[in-house]
This record gives sequence, C-alpha cells and structure tokens, in this order.
Amino acid sequence: MAKKSRLSKINWTPYLLLLPWFFGIGLFRVYPMIMSFWYSLHHFQPILGTMEFIGLDNYRRLLEFEHFHESVIANLRYVFFGTPAVLVVAFFVAFILNFKLKGVNLFRTAYYIPSILGGNVAVAIVWRELFSGNGPVNAVIRAFGFEPIPWITTAPFALFTLVFLSAWQFGSVMLIFLAALQNVSPSLYEAASIDGAKKFRQLRSITLPIITPVLLFNSVNVLLRHFQEFNAAFLITNRGPNRTTDFINIVIYDFAFLRLQFGFASAMTWVLLAAIGLITMVLFFSSKYWVHYND
Repeated sequence: MAKKSRLSKINWTPYLLLLPWFFGIGLFRVYPMIMSFWYSLHHFQPILGTMEFIGLDNYRRLLEFEHFHESVIANLRYVFFGTPAVLVVAFFVAFILNFKLKGVNLFRTAYYIPSILGGNVAVAIVWRELFSGNGPVNAVIRAFGFEPIPWITTAPFALFTLVFLSAWQFGSVMLIFLAALQNVSPSLYEAASIDGAKKFRQLRSITLPIITPVLLFNSVNVLLRHFQEFNAAFLITNRGPNRTTDFINIVIYDFAFLRLQFGFASAMTWVLLAAIGLITMVLFFSSKYWVHYND
C-alpha cells in the first residue's frame, strides 16, 4: 500500500509529454542501430530476401578491401585539412564581430546564413558551377592573366574545393565562438593593458586559454561533421579523380543502395562509428593538457 501511495503522488505529466520523444529516439535511432549491427553479422540482400549468418566475416573482408582503405585515407585527409580550416575561419570572424562595430548585428546574421543552408543539395550544385572549368572562379583567375585551375578534375584541388565549402559554412561554429568571446571579462583585458600587454599577447594569454572548453566542443562537432560528409563529395566532385574524395559514407551508400550488400555496408558503418569514437576519446583525453576550466 505504501508503494502504491508513493506512485500515486508522482506527477506523471512530464513523463507523458516526453513519451513522443522517447518513441522517436527508440524508433529512429536505437532500433536502426541495433538492426544495423545485426545486419553486419549477416550476408543480407533485401531484394532477394536472403539473410545468412556469417559472424565477423564482413569485418574480416574490410581488412582486405583496398577500396575501403582508400576511402578512409581520403576521409582522414578531408578531416585533417577541413577541421582546422573551419575552426580558424570561424574564430577569426567571431573575433572581428566581437568588436563594437556599426551594423555588427547585420554582419553576424549574414555570416550565419551559409550554415542554415548546410549540406543543401542546391548549395552543392551552385558550388560545383562556381568551381567548374568555365565557372566564375576561373573567370576571375583568367581576368588576372593566369591559367584556369581544374578545381574539380584534379586530385589535390578537388579535395580543397570541398574544404573551401566547409570553411564557408562556418556560421554555427562562429556563433559559439562569439558567445564564448563575449563571456570573457573586460577587466582582464584592462588589467593586461595596464601591464603593457599588446593585443596579440592578450589574445594568446587571455582569450585563447579561457575559451579552450568551447574550442574543444567545436572541434568535436566539426570533426563529426567532416567524418560524415556525403553531399558535397558526391555532387560536386563525384568522388573525385583517383577517388580523392571518395569518402566512407559514399562507399557505404554504394554498397548499401547500389550493390544491395546491406550486411557489408552495415559493417562499414560500425567501423566508422568506432573510428569516430576512438578519435573523440583521444581528443577528450588530450584535453587535460590544453583545456582550461574555471573551477
């Protein structure tokens, strides 16, 4: 009776309101993850309706699959160049917009718009036309008397075309940096100025150490975004020359929806998840050496 009376005193309204959220998470997140791991242990072709348990054979096959190795290397290159590019550009713009400038709110809104568009297919198509052989970017290069650059059709430039697009979509990262910069106490800068510290020294000794927790947060988010890149690489460079931009998600798409090898594709997704988890753990482990918290 005591237990029943305690249950009757609980306000169940918040839990009832959360039920749709739990239902959505379970149906569209948890269940697909469980099923994808189950498929990764099978030779599964949905059209034929065949499912044969093969254990870890899909994962063993990945170890010998050269195409997957090439896609991992291509993805790592994109992460290596793209992540710092986004962080540097976002921080630089946030640093400028942190000053009390006339019309600064208009500029903040304008710089955020590309992030709203995000991985939009239309943006990818526009970017492809901008950097095509006869596109506006090469037209400007010709106007200065230089030879046009084959941005999309040559190996090194294809990757950097995608990096430029990623760096252009810095708006959300910039806003988070801006919020962190605005939380730095002005009294710290005043004290540093009295001691004779110049702007660069203030940036290095005050601003950057204080916002390192936000830098870690942004680094993880941008890293995750770059590991899961699909639209830009698929629509702009079409996997790139010599598979320069044939990223992991494109290979997963290829085997899942074109070759209908769901089991093998599911194994790739779990390897990708493990790689992302490992790199994120390394980031968090290393953070104790460079992230400073105001405890």
